Amino acid sequence: MDLKKLASDISKIYELNPKVEAILLGGSVSRNWYDQYSDIELFVLWKESPTDEDRKTPIVKLEGDIIDFHPYEEEEWSETYITEGVKLEISNFLTDTINKIIKDVIFSFDTDLDKQCIVATVHNGVSLSGDLVIKRMKEIVNKYPNELSVAMIKENIHLGNRWNNRDALLNRKDWLMLYKVMVDVQTKIMGILFGLNRQYVHHPAFKWQKHTLKSMIITPENICNRLESIFLEDPLTSIGELEVMIQEVYELIQREHPQIDLSPVIEKSLFVRPKNKIK
Repeated sequence: MDLKKLASDISKIYELNPKVEAILLGGSVSRNWYDQYSDIELFVLWKESPTDEDRKTPIVKLEGDIIDFHPYEEEEWSETYITEGVKLEISNFLTDTINKIIKDVIFSFDTDLDKQCIVATVHNGVSLSGDLVIKRMKEIVNKYPNELSVAMIKENIHLGNRWNNRDALLNRKDWLMLYKVMVDVQTKIMGILFGLNRQYVHHPAFKWQKHTLKSMIITPENICNRLESIFLEDPLTSIGELEVMIQEVYELIQREHPQIDLSPVIEKSLFVRPKNKIK
């Protein structure tokens, strides 16, 4: 099935409502990353708050089966339903809300991942309706601010105290906690790489990691396979690989942003909690 065509057809039903100002296709479909498990993510921008009837009318016309129908929360109305065997994820926002979030990220350098995901959708999404509205937004977000790059790096360079316990966790075979630490560190690396490459984070859990890493220029060599191997190799090898990779990422930061003082961060990342001398 052509998911882009289906998304376009569905958008025509939404735009029948005069309150709808623009519709944006997001997610993996907009980036041509989709597979047989993908759904269609639509951002519907409203001039004024939609009623439940406004939101349900397209679903009824599409003979959709509702999975979730959430009330207004955190400046969004959202619903999920299935039509023609495809799951639809609908995010409804006031246009003013999206413009405010864009300002927060672009001009106040807000590193909040949920806000960045919305800006990433504006930047990479496909306009299905309200082209002029979407075009104005895209013009603002097209230039990734250098200050946001620095803010993303500073947000993620501190790996946390539990990283210093890696040897203890490894020797104790505290696998659950150890792998949680490894996930946290890899997540920090991803956050830094988004900042270094001046890309807006498109998913708070860094979904589609392989595709994302392949789109990046500023990375350690063979980063995609190396990060993947972290969870496939034995833990001792994985910890050693993470240690090397962290230092390589710090070198990239020093090259791209020499004004950032990394000396205390590097020292702390290398620290390993010493063993007690038990008599």
